Amino acid sequence: MRGTALRILQATETIIYLFAGFLIAAGAALLLLTTLTEGIQHFWQGDYGRVALGLLDRVLLSLMLAEILYTLVRFAREGGLEATPFLVIGIIAAIRRVLVLTAEALEKFDLKEPAFLAALAELGLLAFMVLAFALAIRWVRPVGGQSKPGLRDSSPP
Repeated sequence: MRGTALRILQATETIIYLFAGFLIAAGAALLLLTTLTEGIQHFWQGDYGRVALGLLDRVLLSLMLAEILYTLVRFAREGGLEATPFLVIGIIAAIRRVLVLTAEALEKFDLKEPAFLAALAELGLLAFMVLAFALAIRWVRPVGGQSKPGLRDSSPP
């Protein structure tokens, strides 16, 4: 009885993760499609800055979704979570914000405005976060460790 209940719960958990994965994949595909169509519209209108900003923002967001999808698929396959994919998502999110903030700052800020100092402070914090995430990835991974399934460890046994 207890074994059957456990199997049902594990199967339910797998179904939830797979369904979430399909929704994330569909959302990423829709995001890229709308980015392409809006980008083409803005390009023909001559708004090149908006095209570049939209591409940076949404393509990096789709990469974050892809990394989340990879994590879900790996969890469904192996039954365990790893910290590394979440740290990678954090790095992509921070870099995404840095790129968007700097692109927006070129148009909006004057060096004498207080908002410029706030943007500089945010950029400094984001740089620190990227460094912290990169160090965390280094600490979490074994020295000769594998980053994705299928890659072999070339270090001697």
